[in-house]
Amino acid sequence: MKDAGSKLLCTLLAVALSGAFASDAWAQRQTERSRQKAAAEKQRAGIQQQLAAIKRDINQTENAKEDAADTLAESEAAISDANRALRDLAEEQDTTATRLQALANQQAQLAQTIGAQQQQLAKLLREHYVAGNEDRIKLLLSGDNPNRISRDLQLMAYVSQAQARLLDSVRNNLAQVEVNRDKVENAQQELEEIAQEQLDQKAMLEKEKARRAALLGTLSSKLADQRKQADRLKGDEERMSGLVDRLARLIREQAEAERKRQVAAAAAAAAKAKAKAEADEKARLLAQARAKAAADRRAERERERERIARQNANAKPGVKPEPLPAPLPAPVKEAPVVAEQPRPAPTRPEPAPEVALGPAAPSGSFASLKGRMSSPINGSVVARFGTRRGDGPNWKGTFFKAPEGTEVRAVAPGRVVHADWMRGFGNLIIIDHGGEYLSIYGYNQALLKRPGDTVRAGEAVASAGNTGGNEESGLYFELRRNGKAFDPAGWVRF
Repeated sequence: MKDAGSKLLCTLLAVALSGAFASDAWAQRQTERSRQKAAAEKQRAGIQQQLAAIKRDINQTENAKEDAADTLAESEAAISDANRALRDLAEEQDTTATRLQALANQQAQLAQTIGAQQQQLAKLLREHYVAGNEDRIKLLLSGDNPNRISRDLQLMAYVSQAQARLLDSVRNNLAQVEVNRDKVENAQQELEEIAQEQLDQKAMLEKEKARRAALLGTLSSKLADQRKQADRLKGDEERMSGLVDRLARLIREQAEAERKRQVAAAAAAAAKAKAKAEADEKARLLAQARAKAAADRRAERERERERIARQNANAKPGVKPEPLPAPLPAPVKEAPVVAEQPRPAPTRPEPAPEVALGPAAPSGSFASLKGRMSSPINGSVVARFGTRRGDGPNWKGTFFKAPEGTEVRAVAPGRVVHADWMRGFGNLIIIDHGGEYLSIYGYNQALLKRPGDTVRAGEAVASAGNTGGNEESGLYFELRRNGKAFDPAGWVRF
């Protein structure tokens, strides 16, 4: 117990010194949030590259004259990016603050547990001191009753085991405190990063809003004139159709590539299973042949022994009997014979797959929601599908009037296939719902989702505005199938 007392004393000193030294290298470590953010940006870059190619294609093939709203494109896109970043940062801040509070609660609980264990260790040290530092050697040499010595030794063993368990528990709790301290410091540093990014984004937002207001002041008359031009409205419509067609082609190509990949994977799995089955069958037949050959040899040996035994029994007196051959040993159960697996044929390395836009929605899921989808925004309908649009073509969608910043929600689950500024529609977001159904949301002040993101029904994907040179704040909403716009009134409850 003397050794145990020394261990207890060392542990108490470790407890007293724990937390006295902080890690100076922490500030140089990259936070987990930064690593995850960098990985997400890298993955998103591939999707943006594909969509940028579509945008360049549209710009190259379009012969429309310069639009005054194009001057606002950069500013409105920057405002959208800043709003989305602020929203993302606010969500991150809430999540990180919740995690930090949970860590603080866990840290307090650990401190309470360690405090109780410290008291228990102190009590054990006092009892050890009062007991006079008796140990096993002194007990064995005491000359006392052997039964009592045996009982006392067993009790001392129990006490030592309990002390060892207590020491292990203290060490584990101290280690957990250090782990939690690192996690708390990481969470606090992440909150500082978020706060700084919020300040930067707010400054950027205010700057771009002032820039847009100045541009609107100089372009107001030109924008008003262009809103009345029928050929401009027709050009906007053709531009939208061109974008939808290209997106539909990209979606089909990726769906076909995924189908081929699954077919190839299934074929490879089937070929592998067939090869394994053939190899197993070959091994089984080989084992059967070996077993039959061994049985035939044993039967032949037994027949030979019986013949010699009969011959010896009928031999004349004085004739030396022929010795019997030794019986063959009983068959030993061998390990199953496994045929050599066929080597796969060498194949050329496949090209790296394109970055997918996101997991495709199940085909047929959108059609099943017909008549049950909620309105994409809380606003008043001022223009319906099919009604005349001034002197230009009929409306291909529905326009909702709503205050700037009103939440725009996805009408059904799907994946974002486009989120960018587009002439005539401002900040535009398009969601693929599978089965060649698309929902389109235009004129937005901010786009809250990026291409490739998966969204739920009712999830906020944008905020209403009047980008793209439009006069009133609100939302332009379309539904399309196979590239053709159709009336959303029978599908969505306005």
